[in-house]
Amino acid sequence: MDSIRLDNILLNKVTVNFDDRFTLSEIDWTIEPNQHWVITGTNGSGKSALAAVLAGVGDIENGTVTGLPKNVGLVSFEAQAELIAKELKKDDADIMDVISLGTPVREMIFDQCADPNLAAKLVEKFGIYPLLDRAFRKLSTGETRKVMLIRALSSKPDLLILDEPFDGLDVDTLAMLQTHLASIIDTTPMILVLNRFDEMPTFITHVAYVDKGKLTLTIDKKDESAFNELYQLLHLKTTDLQVPEADPANTLPVLDPSQPLVRLKQATIKYGDTIIVDKLDWTIERGQHWQLSGPNGSGKTCVLSLITGDHPQCYTNDIFVFGFQRGNGESIWQIKQFIGYVSTSLQWEYRVSTSCKNVIISGFYDSIGMYSKSTDNQKKIADQWLAMGISRQHQL
Repeated sequence: MDSIRLDNILLNKVTVNFDDRFTLSEIDWTIEPNQHWVITGTNGSGKSALAAVLAGVGDIENGTVTGLPKNVGLVSFEAQAELIAKELKKDDADIMDVISLGTPVREMIFDQCADPNLAAKLVEKFGIYPLLDRAFRKLSTGETRKVMLIRALSSKPDLLILDEPFDGLDVDTLAMLQTHLASIIDTTPMILVLNRFDEMPTFITHVAYVDKGKLTLTIDKKDESAFNELYQLLHLKTTDLQVPEADPANTLPVLDPSQPLVRLKQATIKYGDTIIVDKLDWTIERGQHWQLSGPNGSGKTCVLSLITGDHPQCYTNDIFVFGFQRGNGESIWQIKQFIGYVSTSLQWEYRVSTSCKNVIISGFYDSIGMYSKSTDNQKKIADQWLAMGISRQHQL
């Protein structure tokens, strides 16, 4: 049986700069071959940055890092976004006389694969065999995450780094991944970045807590007292947060209370002979809160894009949204003013650099990024939201 080939990884007084956007400071950390770590902390604390250092990312300004293996398997939001960005760039080649179809999933997985047999088994386990000839950029968020995981696992890494590996996976895939990870603990040391302790696999041996760019605490999971204290710290709740007031100049039009917010009748989405959504009837009434669930690639995001107006087939379906029957001359902005929408694909596909403050302010204009001059009151409200986020992190 193979055994863990990793030497001790030592970070001694390490300061790492990430393109002047974030800095890790004075990191002291020892990772031994028989250890499996979780890195945790609040949003923006530097969890992902610390994991990325182990994959060779960032500029080391001070200190030393020794023992890093050459073959590191990394799955992270940033690595996933980078792959998506590379694929999207192929659409920007306007000087080409051919339309880029994008890199097929088969090539993404099997080109330069260290263990094709393992990759083939994982393709079956993850249920993506029917997707092998589809372009990578055409996959759903969960499906792209599956491809990333298969690539990393089949690379036979000396160190496996998984940043929020369970995000975006359906229930069956999540359980299968946890089982597979547990099966390789004797041969592959792992570093997991997690926000939630209830997602922590049982094989984890140590926990690292990051706060404001510093590694402030490392504990052995067997130390129940220290582990429980950290658990309570991460689940601390505050009751004194005050949500900023809305901008009175941006009030929404009044909707007819007798009408539903959304009504889809026999909604169908298909590409050629492939049917993604088949004759869906769905009505969302005022005061209702829905959860839209299903396996990765089942069409959840497609259904939402019918409602938001971002799917081209929304005009070929019977859709009533916020007082408008789609296709009767309404503008997309008349629809979007009633919708607050957050998704991974939005973040990936918006490729213009902008500040966090401008992203918040752009919410007043139903856009991402600023294309209109904002008011002083809108800037003030954005500052209040930013201050609330910072205050929340300090309290934690």
